[in-house]
Amino acid sequence: MPERKRPKLAVWKFSSCDGCQLTMLDCEDELLALTEEVRISYFLEATRKVEKGPYDVSLVEGSITTPHDIKAIREVRKQSKVLITIGACATAGGIQALRNFKNVKEFIRCVYAHPEYIDTLTTSTAISDHVPVDFELRGCPVNKYQMLEVLNAALNGRKPNIPRHSQCMECKETGTVCRMVATGTACLGPVTQAGCGTLCPGKDRGCYGCFGPMEAPNTAALAARLGQLGQSGRGIRRLFHTYNANSDAFRKEGDNHG
Repeated sequence: MPERKRPKLAVWKFSSCDGCQLTMLDCEDELLALTEEVRISYFLEATRKVEKGPYDVSLVEGSITTPHDIKAIREVRKQSKVLITIGACATAGGIQALRNFKNVKEFIRCVYAHPEYIDTLTTSTAISDHVPVDFELRGCPVNKYQMLEVLNAALNGRKPNIPRHSQCMECKETGTVCRMVATGTACLGPVTQAGCGTLCPGKDRGCYGCFGPMEAPNTAALAARLGQLGQSGRGIRRLFHTYNANSDAFRKEGDNHG
């Protein structure tokens, strides 16, 4: 009996820390079940075995930071029926997008003994700034259960069931005490998309915005409240300019302070 034809899955890395790919490997039992449904044709973090495209689904981690990246992501898009970006780097430029606010040439001069060998762009940008993307999965790193849901949806031709509400909603659902109300702790929860499982608020820390802006975030109102709690303009700017610094809402609000 011939082997059932399974969709081909590819996992690609651009400029990133590999955290989202490691999250996928952390799926363990679920990943074993996944391999019964798809052929993992390209995933250098997990195996050296490579199958040529085209691919049914491509997961892309990392931001575009070099001229080579631009050429490579266009080729990935060309070979992929469905392209899903995973993580803050791929969806908003990531931590490395902090370069977008400074002089990259000066960074290179200070860090490298031979800066003439460094070939880089002056910006770090999301994958969607360069090619069409079918779905963006937020997080730094992504939530593994959300990743499995997105893959399931892509393989079955349906819309992923991913929450777009704020982290505050998740804190209320889990009974987590609001850090801003209880202790006056600076927190991006009111404007950040849920998904981390209240990781920081559950440990008596404010939300750092790892999952990026929620739908229609009222960043101006939050910034005003943070100012009332004693945050300086520079402090507010730093809160917004971290993991998702180059996301539109966080970048604009951060630029209003300093």
